[in-house]
Amino acid sequence: MAQLGGQGQPILILPEGTNRFLGRDAQRMNIMAGKVLAETVRTTLGPKGMDKMLVDSLGDIVVTNDGVTILKEMDIEHPAAKMLVEVAKTQEDEVGDGTTTAVIIAGELLKKAEGLLDQDIHPTIVAMGYRQAAEKAQEILDSISIVADDRDTLINIAMTAMTGKGTEKARQPLAEQVVDAVKQVEENGEIDKDNINIQRIQGATVVESQIVNGVVIDKSRIDPSMPKKIEGAKIALLKYPIEVKDLETDAKIKLTDPAQMKAFIENEEQMIKDMVDKVLDSGANVLFCQKGIDDLAQHILAREGIFAVKRVRKSDMERLEKATGAKLITNIDDLTAKDLGGAGIVYEKKIFDEILIFIEQCKDPKAVSIILRGSTKHVAEEIERAVEDAIGVVSATVEDKKVVAGGGAPEIEISKKLKEYAHTISGREQLAVTAFAEALEIVPKTLAENAGLDSIDSLVDLRSAHEISPYIGLNVFEGFVIDMRDVGVLEPHRVKKQAIQSAAEAAEMILRIDDVIASSGAGKEPDMAGMEGMGGMPGGMPPMM
Repeated sequence: MAQLGGQGQPILILPEGTNRFLGRDAQRMNIMAGKVLAETVRTTLGPKGMDKMLVDSLGDIVVTNDGVTILKEMDIEHPAAKMLVEVAKTQEDEVGDGTTTAVIIAGELLKKAEGLLDQDIHPTIVAMGYRQAAEKAQEILDSISIVADDRDTLINIAMTAMTGKGTEKARQPLAEQVVDAVKQVEENGEIDKDNINIQRIQGATVVESQIVNGVVIDKSRIDPSMPKKIEGAKIALLKYPIEVKDLETDAKIKLTDPAQMKAFIENEEQMIKDMVDKVLDSGANVLFCQKGIDDLAQHILAREGIFAVKRVRKSDMERLEKATGAKLITNIDDLTAKDLGGAGIVYEKKIFDEILIFIEQCKDPKAVSIILRGSTKHVAEEIERAVEDAIGVVSATVEDKKVVAGGGAPEIEISKKLKEYAHTISGREQLAVTAFAEALEIVPKTLAENAGLDSIDSLVDLRSAHEISPYIGLNVFEGFVIDMRDVGVLEPHRVKKQAIQSAAEAAEMILRIDDVIASSGAGKEPDMAGMEGMGGMPGGMPPMM
């Protein structure tokens, strides 16, 4: 609002009801949002982290300690907090693990920045110092990374990612299955995680999970009279309906003679028979169709002993292509014997209360499936999230061939080297670099706290041990520091690189905000609950005075 000339008449720039926070108020509010969000997920970090129970408006329950799942399920309204949720989502998409680490580092960077702002250090100086520190941190991380992608290392990485996520009883076999799956779908050093399909089935226990050297789809045969099992399968994949298409126009056909009606129906039936003949002529004995299959076609296919499935998902069709070597046909007239794929056996099987179709014994399949079992729905869901994390970290390691020690070792080493680097910087940026170094120690500190250890003693022991070796981390099960390479606690280089980089960038962006203008929305009463509180967050966020 501004005054016009000397007349004292106000000029309204923003609509009535708009809320605005300026300068330190805006910064304090955004920093508080980041700190609250980080505190919320902090207790889930590490092998001894606790779980969160999330209940939505419909009463559906999610029990998990997966950072990104918690943040996605929470009803977060604060705009700055949403930016940190994006950090977790990016971490999940890029690597598949380390989401909690990224968020708590970002929260701690904001907390340390608040102390600098209270000393009248300009936010731009803090942001510049953080940027310098993040660049230096990446150099230090590269210097302490280990080149490795042998099978034992990959299994250890998968086990590290799954530890503390309800998979303890079957960590070793699950890790081996994940490594086998990732290695199987690798093409030219690259891995498409979509080619690893996870079928989650409740009932039984996690130790009964298995990897299928082929594809599993949650469908059933279209006709129970079709064979339940086909050996030596010749597989046709159709993205074409075996049924008469509806007219795309509003044209009407007027029939005046019953014979014409009969001819019309016979013509439709002949068209369907011709389409089925195309499938039979190709020599296929298994048919997967992405579209519909007419009842008459189903009858003929069943009579000929063809195993047919309709309405198969696009993603499953793509995996079938990769596994069987079949070509996805978009026009049934183009279907020939050379377009067929192969599998040793295709069969239908009921597991617990789900009917599945197995396509197994494929020759060098570039798509595989993992069947996960869990005693209850919630257990199975959490195991699936753990396996997805493991797939992400193993894929990153296979692609980059670089790992780092776990147990907080990289963060302590980077913190130590950054403090040394800070002494080489003149100006106030030195304080920001030092604050960045101290913020990274939140990871080993949190690991110790979640394990019931004394965090100060643990940090002192780690700092002292890092004068000897950069690979010494905290063994939370025994309560002492140890070389993480000796106990096989390893993480992909990419997890730490992405976590530090995205946390630094998010903190930098939030610190540069000095004005928050929140519209009340058209036709709505102004509601700053999302600005001054954290909707859906435990404890909320206190209003800024």
